[in-house]
Amino acid sequence: MMPAMETALQLVNMTRLTADLPRATGAYGGAQPFPHIVLDDVLHQPAFASAVAGFPGIDDAFWKAYAHVNETKYSNTQPDTWADSLQAVAQEFCSPEFVAYLEELTGISNLIPDYTMDGGGLHMTKRGGHLNIHADFSTHHTHENWARRINILLYLNEEWHDDWGGKLELWDPQMTACQGTVTPAGNRMLVFTTSGDSFHGHPDGLTCPPDMARRSLAMYYFTEEESTVRKATNYQARPEETRTRKAAIAADRTVLDVYDRVKRRLGISDDAAHRVLATLSKLSRRK
Repeated sequence: MMPAMETALQLVNMTRLTADLPRATGAYGGAQPFPHIVLDDVLHQPAFASAVAGFPGIDDAFWKAYAHVNETKYSNTQPDTWADSLQAVAQEFCSPEFVAYLEELTGISNLIPDYTMDGGGLHMTKRGGHLNIHADFSTHHTHENWARRINILLYLNEEWHDDWGGKLELWDPQMTACQGTVTPAGNRMLVFTTSGDSFHGHPDGLTCPPDMARRSLAMYYFTEEESTVRKATNYQARPEETRTRKAAIAADRTVLDVYDRVKRRLGISDDAAHRVLATLSKLSRRK
């Protein structure tokens, strides 16, 4: 459970965010290819600097590797292993004040923050890493009546250059064209509505220096529903992908869907699925 907060927000620049709400609300609802907005300078500068300084190093023991056809990245979903500065930011993103801001921005009421980081948390992608275009899983894995509604991605890169790649691509529902990109600049936040066709990702391998990485904090917000429809992460191939590549993406997606069903039913860990997906990835590269 998230520790109780007894003070007003100190890290998130709520004065700036709320002052911009009239413009931001209209921009969010009218954005294409799905409702979203890019917000800069979300944290006060000292808080951003502390979060960057506290971000785990590339060789930190608590990173969990995801290495298969559809993604090559690292994740840490255990806030109790994070630096205090990062825990504090996550707590403020779960605060009633920030949740109320998201509700007004997005028009979605009764949002539930998730400090358990189901699928969220700290993400790191190193040189050569990627995340294929996808729409996210639809329900919480332990609260299956929670429907996933909002994603926030806070980029924690002190330095990032366009020629390193890593721009988040936003694709249309038919997967015919990329309709927008977001550069992962430091202290920038992307907020978007999660749906079955909110396709996004950074599918090309990063070209950043070996000692650099694309770093972010992802948090998800849910609403409680009487009934929900379970959907696993839905990876998609871009039109220009080769036939072999499209087949590999589809096969990996099928394995992930089966795993998602088993995980929900049996409550098993992610490790077994990672091994299967990694094996599938190796086989696809041999073709």
